[in-house]
Amino acid sequence: MAGGEASIIAKLVAEFVGTFMLIFTIGCNVITGQPVWGGVSIACVLMVMVYALGKSSGGSFNPAVSLALALHGDLPWAEFGMYVVVETLAGIIAGCTYVAMLGKSFNLEPTPGHAAWQACMAEVIYTFMLCFVVLNVACSKKHAGKEQFYGLAIGFVIVAGAYSGGGVSMGCFNPAVAFGIDVSSIMHGFGYSIVYTVCEMIGAVIAYGCLVVCRPEEMGSELGPEGYGVASKLLSEFLGTYMLVLTVGLNVLNGSAAAVFSIAASLMCMIFALGSCSGAHFNPAVTVAIVCSRRGKCAPADAGMYIPVQIVGGVAACGTYMAMKGSSFPLGPGTGYVLAQALIAEFIFTFVLSFVVLSTATVKQGLSEFFGLAIGSCVTVGGYAIGKISGGSLNPAVSFGIASFGGGYVNAVAYAVIEILAGAFAAAVFQATQPSEFDTETKEEGETGEKESIAADAEQATKYEATETAS
Repeated sequence: MAGGEASIIAKLVAEFVGTFMLIFTIGCNVITGQPVWGGVSIACVLMVMVYALGKSSGGSFNPAVSLALALHGDLPWAEFGMYVVVETLAGIIAGCTYVAMLGKSFNLEPTPGHAAWQACMAEVIYTFMLCFVVLNVACSKKHAGKEQFYGLAIGFVIVAGAYSGGGVSMGCFNPAVAFGIDVSSIMHGFGYSIVYTVCEMIGAVIAYGCLVVCRPEEMGSELGPEGYGVASKLLSEFLGTYMLVLTVGLNVLNGSAAAVFSIAASLMCMIFALGSCSGAHFNPAVTVAIVCSRRGKCAPADAGMYIPVQIVGGVAACGTYMAMKGSSFPLGPGTGYVLAQALIAEFIFTFVLSFVVLSTATVKQGLSEFFGLAIGSCVTVGGYAIGKISGGSLNPAVSFGIASFGGGYVNAVAYAVIEILAGAFAAAVFQATQPSEFDTETKEEGETGEKESIAADAEQATKYEATETAS
């Protein structure tokens, strides 16, 4: 998200406009009451402003993102200070504008039933997610300036966070948002903007640290012939699974009006961020499907490490949402349904998810821009279709994670077995429906063997001629 050749004035005006529109949109959605589509509206304004103004200023619109960019070297530290001032000022002016227009305000504080430390956890974690996605999709050497999904990935982190972490902290994930809300409602109290800002800046620093581990080339390290190392891949799988399962749990416990869409967005954003690092499986069933497709896209040794790390990520996420909410929930069939029905539902839609991964992200000519959207949308499909039947886990890491703190261990084992079988079945169907992925490899191997044979014959003939000449 480099600002190109734009002057500092152009950059600051762009940051003001983008930040103003973000905070103004937040205020209008909250005050008019948009429990279902409010988060999507806010995510979309961020997305379109990033696409519209990213080439000018970098499209930060957020002091925490600006800090992450400065740490990464994309934003000079002198400009970072100016960005923070302008972004914060834009947030305050936007807050005062929606209050003047609507005659109402709302105070910044943890949502009812939550303590300040719980709200701080939400702000750290989802600000981390936002900054981490920005750094990966828009700034990393792997993606910067090469793909166009960056705005979608960045914007829809807000869909993931607004309905999950937002139910605990109100979901700022941005010091400009925090100050805009807090200053415009100062008659009701002031102070949480300072607390939230500290948390959000911590999230930005953690995001940069994780980027360095996941993508060592950002620090000038050379990648080996096998690409990313074990530490990079395993941290990638842990983070993606953790954010997915945390978003699942918080949405369920919040009683979110857009839970499935939020969960799908979390998966999509982390796939866009980390797909080029570990493959972004975040799901043991997907890992099994890729290994069973037998095309070398995931070595069995890697799979043996991925699966335990994914499950640990799921369990850690469940411990986190239990701490943030003070409660958990069991894994099992929905009211009015039995285990057999839930298992059939899990098998079918885990198959869909695994098959789409194989068909869009592992083929020779896979989707270059929309792979994350396609895979994430499988959660939208399955979550709404069978959420009330089985809970819509579609992932052994989700199943074991939920059961680890909420109960339902027998159900977790049953779900995991059927989900793994669905992944293996997806690989079989993939082989039946995508024969060119296998025939081409066989043909290429045959052509390579033929060329090697011809070369060997030619070499043998040359040696024979040389021997005859010497004689």
